[in-house]
Amino acid sequence: PSANIPLMRIVQSVKHTKKREGQWLKEGWLVHFTNKDKTIKRHYWRLDSKSITLFQSEHGSKYYKEIPLNEILAVDTARQPHSDVMHCFELRTANVDYMVGVDPGWQGVPPPLPPPDSGVGAYLARSWETAVRHALLPVTQAAAGAAGAADAADAADAADADGGAAGAGAAGERRATDMAQVYQIYPDEVLGSGQFGIVYGGLHRRTQRPVAIKVIDKLRFPTKQEAQLKNEVAILQNLSHPGVVDLERMFETPERIFVVMEKLKGDMLEMILSHEKGRLTERITKFLVAQILVALKHLHEKNIVHCDLKPENVLLSTDEEFPQVKLCDFGFARIIGEKSFRRSVVGTPAYLAPEVLRNKGYNRSLDMWSVGVIVYVSLSGTFPFNEDEDINEQIQNAAFMYPPTPWREISSEAIDLINNLLQVKQRKRLSVDKSVAHAWLQTREAWLDLRALEHRVGTRYLTHPSDDARWAAASDR
Repeated sequence: PSANIPLMRIVQSVKHTKKREGQWLKEGWLVHFTNKDKTIKRHYWRLDSKSITLFQSEHGSKYYKEIPLNEILAVDTARQPHSDVMHCFELRTANVDYMVGVDPGWQGVPPPLPPPDSGVGAYLARSWETAVRHALLPVTQAAAGAAGAADAADAADAADADGGAAGAGAAGERRATDMAQVYQIYPDEVLGSGQFGIVYGGLHRRTQRPVAIKVIDKLRFPTKQEAQLKNEVAILQNLSHPGVVDLERMFETPERIFVVMEKLKGDMLEMILSHEKGRLTERITKFLVAQILVALKHLHEKNIVHCDLKPENVLLSTDEEFPQVKLCDFGFARIIGEKSFRRSVVGTPAYLAPEVLRNKGYNRSLDMWSVGVIVYVSLSGTFPFNEDEDINEQIQNAAFMYPPTPWREISSEAIDLINNLLQVKQRKRLSVDKSVAHAWLQTREAWLDLRALEHRVGTRYLTHPSDDARWAAASDR
C-alpha cells in the first residue's frame, strides 16, 4: 500500500452544511392581525434562522402560516393604532403587513398583567420585535454585544424609514449601504470557514437568488487579514471570467466586512473524496484541470497570481459528473509581473511550491506547482509528498512518488504532465500555455467534453474555433 498521506480537507478550511432541526431562536404565544383582516388571531409563534411559523398549538405540528425571513421587507415599531387596537410592531412583506402584539395599556391606564399564554402585552411584543430584528441581521449581532445590537436595530429602523431597498427596486439596492436591506443571511448555513472568517449561505431578497456571503469580523481578525480580504475584493472586482467566482457586492460596517458572491454547489475536494474510489478518473480530471488552466491563463495574463490553488478553492457550479468549475478564495492573490518575484508568505503548505516553503522569491510559476499537486491528488487520492522528508529526494524517488496502486492504471502522459509541473527549479516548470498544450489534455474526447460544457453554459471560453477542423478531422480517421 502507498505510504503517501491520504487526501483530506486542510484544517484551515472547515465545511458545514446541514442545519440541526428544532433550533428555535424564540417561541411563545403571540397575537396578530393584518392590514387585510382585522380579526385578532392567537398562535404559538416559533422563530428560527429562516422563518417565523405560526402554529395552532404549543405541541402539535399543524401550523397556520409560515413567514420566510427573506420575505420580510421591514420591521417597524407601531406608531399609531389600527381602529381601536394598539398593536406593538409591524412585519411588512410584499403582499401583506402583519400587525403584531396588543398593548392593552396604550391609553395610559395600567392594565392587569396579562397571562403569559395570552399572547398580549407590550413587553412580550417588544421582546419578539427585538428577536426578529436579530434574526434578520444575525451575523452583525453575533459579536457586537447589546450596544452593537441596538445600533443594528437603529440601522434597520433607518433603512425601513426610507422605504427599504426592496421597495425601491434595483436602483435602491445599488444605493443601499446596509447589507440586510438587500440580502438575507442564514447563520446556520455555514458553507465554509477559513482564516478570513466564515462563508454563509444567503438570499438576495428581491430576486430570491441564493448567494454566498463571506463575513470577516474586524474586531477578531488582525488588520493584516482585513487587508487581505480587501485585497481579494479588489482583485475580484477587476475580474470577469466564466472560470472565476463572481463577486456581487461588498458592504462594510465598523465591526465587519461582508463580501457577497455567487453561490455554487460544492468544491473539487468534495468531489474527489466522495468518489467511490476516493479519486477521479483521468477523463473527469482532464475536464476539471483544463478549466482550471483556462481560468489561470486569464489571471496570469492580468499579472494576477492566485497563490493558494487547491481543490477546496475550485468550486463546482452543479453537482453533475462534468461540472463547470470556478476559482475562488483570492485572499492570498498577488499582482506579479511576468519577470517579477515576490517574497511574502502565502498559501496552504500541502500545495505550496518549495521556493515559498524555503522563503525564496516566487513568481507565477507558483500556481503551476499547485496545479501539479491538484492533478496528482485528483488521480491518486493522496498527497504527493511527505512533510518530514526533503521534496528533492522524494521527487527523484519514482517508487515513492508513483506507487503501483493506483499509478499502474494511470497514463504515462498524465505522469509526464505532473513531472513537468512539480519541477523544483522554477524555470523548468511548465507555464500555463504549455500545460494547456500538453498531450494529456489534447485529446478529442477532452475537447468534446469541454465543447459540451460550453454549449450548456452558453459561452465559448475553453476551446478555440481554430481547433474545430483538427478534431473534426480526427473523428474521420
